[in-house]
Amino acid sequence: MSNFKIITDSGSDLPKATAESLGLTVSPLFVNFRGATIPDSVDEGIQEMYAGLRAGEPASTSAINPQQWSDAIEGVLAEGLDALVLTFSSGLSTTYQSAVIAANELAEKYPQRKIRVVDTLAASLGQGLLVWYACKKQQEGMALDALADWVTENRFRLCHWFTVDDLMYLKRGGRVSAATALVGTMLNIKPVLHVDDEGHLISKAKVRGRKAAIEALAAKMGQLGLPGENDTVFICHGDCLEDAKKLEAIVKEKFGVKEVFIGYTGAVIGSHSGPGTLALFFLGEHR
Repeated sequence: MSNFKIITDSGSDLPKATAESLGLTVSPLFVNFRGATIPDSVDEGIQEMYAGLRAGEPASTSAINPQQWSDAIEGVLAEGLDALVLTFSSGLSTTYQSAVIAANELAEKYPQRKIRVVDTLAASLGQGLLVWYACKKQQEGMALDALADWVTENRFRLCHWFTVDDLMYLKRGGRVSAATALVGTMLNIKPVLHVDDEGHLISKAKVRGRKAAIEALAAKMGQLGLPGENDTVFICHGDCLEDAKKLEAIVKEKFGVKEVFIGYTGAVIGSHSGPGTLALFFLGEHR
């Protein structure tokens, strides 16, 4: 039995059942919606939130603070276990910085325990896929320090490619200008974006129409994916399951992918990317 536990946050967009099957502890970010602050989730109320976003209802988000991280990590340490904390990208949230603060404080209280915090520089099911790989490595017997080093090295091979259906959500978050969002909407322009090595969202291309955007995501796997290393890939969607299934069919047919995990873009990330977000995550030589 392993002497450490992997802890991540809800920025990984892993369903509760999946997290439990992997033995994960998951600490939630939060979304402010309809006058309430609720834990980030891809399970409870996710379809209702997307329906609200489509109707123009506002949503805002908040990161995990040091005390919340401390509670999650201490729960593991108190069991006599060490902790490996894999966090949401520091390029998108203060969640990583808060985890470091909490870990440093707990290190004084639990000097006999080991705590490693790694910034995944990843988001949504990109973070989820990296965490999934880490859990598999743990199950195979990899020790904590070796696994932390493996994640640190291999996070730069975790490719994130995604598109959004409505540029106005990215405009509200400051990702595109108002003029770009307006013109893009009028011309049915769909951006193709990725998460770079610093964990930031970067627009890489523009295509016209949803079908072209889906094909562009698959094409990136053809360009960057490592043959033989992508038997399993992850796809997330902002309440557009049929589009996710279209993307699944393409990658299975073209690249021999054996298993595709499809899940929701969670409440926190979905609040910024909007309904219709579609993303593909896989391993490449680089991002």
